[in-house]
Amino acid sequence: MGSRPSKDQHRSHAHAELSGPEESGGSLALDSGRYVVVSLYDYPSRGHDDCAIRVGERLNILSDEGEWWKVSSSATGKESYIPSNYTAKVYNRWQFVGLNRRKAEELLLLPYNQAGSFLIRESETYQGNHTLSVRRSGSQEHASVKHYRINCIENGWMYISRGITFRTLSDLVAHYSVSDGLCCTLGEPCFIHGSNNVPVVTGPPVAVKRPTINWKDVNRSMIFGKGKDGAEESLVSEGLKEAMNSYLYMTEECEDCCMIGDC
Repeated sequence: MGSRPSKDQHRSHAHAELSGPEESGGSLALDSGRYVVVSLYDYPSRGHDDCAIRVGERLNILSDEGEWWKVSSSATGKESYIPSNYTAKVYNRWQFVGLNRRKAEELLLLPYNQAGSFLIRESETYQGNHTLSVRRSGSQEHASVKHYRINCIENGWMYISRGITFRTLSDLVAHYSVSDGLCCTLGEPCFIHGSNNVPVVTGPPVAVKRPTINWKDVNRSMIFGKGKDGAEESLVSEGLKEAMNSYLYMTEECEDCCMIGDC
């Protein structure tokens, strides 16, 4: 099979910002590269509100005690012990190691992901190959995930569709980020809560509401007097003062006109 380069070698900023090692052929020297750790389960699983660690959060490894790790969530700061097989390693923001099909779908269907959100994982069926998983609907209610097998050929290059081959997974991602051929163009990698590609949400913003004005407590100085540094905050806002001054100015001007016969 012949190979040809992708139509557009331009890479978006999101995909050019690689945090892993240099690639050689179709594989990565994963053990020597940098990665982040993401949780695959809520833990403890007593209930969503009681979880110290939640699925899809970036984890900091505080201590490695064999099958159990002490971790802290980058999203919330909470600490907990968690089984090591409840986690996956993520290279390049989109290449997951230790992730199966069901968990790939669960992560991509979490909030913040949109149509085109994607990840690449190890193939469960074809050892040594990979699978591209793509969210194909932005609607949370009707979202679904499409999986594409990434095939390898003898020279180490890879392809999804015959006739378009790539030397590395990064080349494949870059091509489908600007070209058709899949269910949708690749967008941002799967969001990881607490990582640099998703805002940390600590709760809804607090609404500050001023108390209702009791006009019996309002005197002339509150409206026409100038504010003093260090003085207690006035019940009448600056905007309301300006509106009332403008109204009085206009009505007084009108009255003056009537007095000289211009009404």
